[in-house]
Amino acid sequence: MPLTPPADLLEPTAPVILPRAAHSISRSRIDPHTLQVLYRLQRAGHLAYLVGGGVRDLLLGRTPKDFDVGTNATPQQIKRLFRNCFLIGRRFRLAHVRFGPDAVVEVATFRRLATADDLPEDPNDHHLLTENVFGTPREDAFRRDFTINALFYDIATFSIIDHVGGLADLEARRLRVIGDPLVRFTEDPVRMLRALEFAARLDFTLDEATREGIYARAPLIAEAAPARIREELLELFRHAVGGKVLRQAQASGLLEPLLAGYEGDEATFALLDRLDARSRAGAKTGESLVLAALFLSRFLRQCPPTGDLPIGEVLELANLELDLHCGYFRIAHGVRHQARELLVGCYRLGRGRGHRGERRFLQHPATPLALELFDLWIEASDGDRQLAAAWRNVLARPDSAASAALEPGSPPRRRKRRGRRRRPTPPAS
Repeated sequence: MPLTPPADLLEPTAPVILPRAAHSISRSRIDPHTLQVLYRLQRAGHLAYLVGGGVRDLLLGRTPKDFDVGTNATPQQIKRLFRNCFLIGRRFRLAHVRFGPDAVVEVATFRRLATADDLPEDPNDHHLLTENVFGTPREDAFRRDFTINALFYDIATFSIIDHVGGLADLEARRLRVIGDPLVRFTEDPVRMLRALEFAARLDFTLDEATREGIYARAPLIAEAAPARIREELLELFRHAVGGKVLRQAQASGLLEPLLAGYEGDEATFALLDRLDARSRAGAKTGESLVLAALFLSRFLRQCPPTGDLPIGEVLELANLELDLHCGYFRIAHGVRHQARELLVGCYRLGRGRGHRGERRFLQHPATPLALELFDLWIEASDGDRQLAAAWRNVLARPDSAASAALEPGSPPRRRKRRGRRRRPTPPAS
């Protein structure tokens, strides 16, 4: 965290304030629990703002994923106001106000950048203090990442407060970093991935300084914690922008350091686009499906379905494709196993019907999802649509698993009845 505030923060410029009549945010669109928290903070004499992405989404006419509250009340003051409040975090102290078993409103005290005078003598304590130096709303706005995420909605006046030019950027549908992108991306390289994500989710363009900053600082993303990158990657697919973002990441030099040397081809990006379309249609996209989609093109180049390799060798090649990525990101063995089954399932589907083990394959629990992935791959790679349709017809039959034969059209094999084992007769005494 830098100890010098941005030059913009030092300039005594007044914020842009939009009164209630000049914006579209209505309290009817704000979560009732969040309104309750805002009103109680205001009645107690504190500033109470709706902050962050919730304000942005409401102004864009979107439904916010969640609502966050910013205030000048300290965490301890917040806790005294709400009996249902729990303080969490050491590095970044937050208040969680709970309503029932599932609803939580997150309340954060306004922060500012720490200066050298704020830091304790022991350097080991710096990381605990730098995130918990309280400040003004303006100072808090300049700590945030992008201008469109630094807008405040004041519950006392129902006005929008903009210290950083976020309203102009919303109007221009432009994503801009607060401060110098080179400095901000050096502080936290994951901001580069988040910039691409927000631009894709909102259909915004990156401003030139942000784009150039990503090109210049792309190698730094390799220094980010693998667990954090893994979660950000899954977040892309939850928001159905994985294909678009990873394509842009590769074009800007970010993808290879992001995913430990990974490089995608056009067929992979086309497959990821279709996976996103599947997510937008309401289907759940788990991590194993994302992994299989990322590596399917490379895997099928290693063992094309026309080669008719032994399944043991195919399994080994699938493991080799996944091992480096899964090891680097410490992905659980169960997820890795599921991704491998999807890869091998696509190989089996690609080589067509009539091969040994077809009956067992049709009964495998991973086969329906493997067929979904195979369908998307056929579309992405302009493959044999009739082959995919034939497999769909087989799996659609209620008795497909029981009646599948080794050769199409051949009668099902009968199982041999096992004879009963007789116990040896004990010798007569």
